[in-house]
Amino acid sequence: MQNDYIDLIEPTPKLHSKKCQIISFLIKIALQYSIYLITAIVWYISDFFIALLSSVLSFIIIGIIRSKIRNSVIPPKQREYQYNDQGIADWFTAKEIC
Repeated sequence: MQNDYIDLIEPTPKLHSKKCQIISFLIKIALQYSIYLITAIVWYISDFFIALLSSVLSFIIIGIIRSKIRNSVIPPKQREYQYNDQGIADWFTAKEIC
């Protein structure tokens, strides 16, 4: 006899305190916009073509950081689902900080 059970999926945690919500918001902003900030700073300091190279490099580095954060806090059975930066920040804040 074969038993097919659907594994229960944990919902994305809800953050109740203001401190946790602010931390989650700052992590989300850092994951989304740090690429542009790094590129603008390098463009201001240096040349446009070096800024383009730094934008590609920062895109790769932020992608690695995003995947490391995602894989460290999201349960293994749910890692195949797509999460946006807000979801990743909520999971990280709920599991590691709050």
